Amino acid sequence: MIKYILAALACGVIAGYLDNNYGNVLFGSFISNFMFSFSLILLLFVMGFAFGLDKEAMAKIRKTGLKILIFPFSVALGSILGGLVAGLILNINVFASMAISAGFGWYTLAGPFVWNFFGAELGMLGFTVNFLRELLTIATISLTAKIDKYAPIALGGATTMDTTLPIIVRYCGSDTLITAFSSGFTLSIIAPFTIIAIATLK
Repeated sequence: MIKYILAALACGVIAGYLDNNYGNVLFGSFISNFMFSFSLILLLFVMGFAFGLDKEAMAKIRKTGLKILIFPFSVALGSILGGLVAGLILNINVFASMAISAGFGWYTLAGPFVWNFFGAELGMLGFTVNFLRELLTIATISLTAKIDKYAPIALGGATTMDTTLPIIVRYCGSDTLITAFSSGFTLSIIAPFTIIAIATLK
C-alpha cells in the first residue's frame, strides 16, 4: 500500500508543479479551483457511500448505542489539544496545528483541507503528520498493545476502521473490534467538520 501512496504523492507533486507554472496559461483556474473542490466532494461522497453499504458495521454500532461515542470523542479531544500544544511549542499557527491534528490520521482528507484553509506548506504538513500517525500505529503496535489494549486504537484515530483494524484485532484481541471500528468510523465522519470548524476560528 505504501508504494501506491508514494506513487500518488509523486504524481500529485508533478501535477501541482505543472499547474503552478503552466496551469493559468493552459487551463485558467479550472484545475486549481473546480477540480480541487470536485475531488474533495467526490472523496466524501465515496466514503459515505461505502459506509452505507456496510450493513454489518452499521448494525454493530447501533447495537452498542450512544456510549460507543465516548471513546472516539475522547480521542478527538486529545488529538486537538495535542495539536494546540504542538503549535505553541513549534511556534506555528495554533489553529492550523489543531486542524492538522483534527485529521485524526486521515491524511488524504487532512492534507487538502488544511491546504485549502492555511496554504500549501501547512497542507503538506497536514498530509505528512496524519500519514505518519498511521505508520506509527502499525510500527509500534506490538509495544503500545502491551501498555493498554485500547492504546493502539487511540493512536490509530480514523484509520482503525480500515487499514489498521486487522493488526489491532490481531494484537489487542477480537473484543476490541467493535470499539476500533466504531472509533475510526466516528472520527472519519467528524474529521471534515472539525477541520472546517477550527479553520473558521483562525
